[in-house]
Amino acid sequence: MQRFSIGLMGALLSIPLVSGPVEAGQARVATTRTQRCAALNRQVDEALEGHAAATQVTAAKALQRKGNRFCSAKKEAQGIRTLAKALKLLGVTPIDPDAVPKTDLHSKEKKP
Repeated sequence: MQRFSIGLMGALLSIPLVSGPVEAGQARVATTRTQRCAALNRQVDEALEGHAAATQVTAAKALQRKGNRFCSAKKEAQGIRTLAKALKLLGVTPIDPDAVPKTDLHSKEKKP
């Protein structure tokens, strides 16, 4: 009986090991907050170059500096929010690398 339970446990434990690499290849790796801070900072830089004549440039630059301070002080969530606010001031939508593109299921063409 003890051999049967040891064999059964070994078989059950080996199933996740076999299926693990297959699932890992299909899964997307989530972006860390530090990476998100860096991506949003680059996006703010690009937006500032493109919207140099905007009236909110000085406020956006101030928010960018504040967001960078938050990110470097290990307060990434506050930094991300602040950088996103700077982008919104410039009229740019912050990109979300982890977002799944939404599809509108109701806008399908109707067949005649």
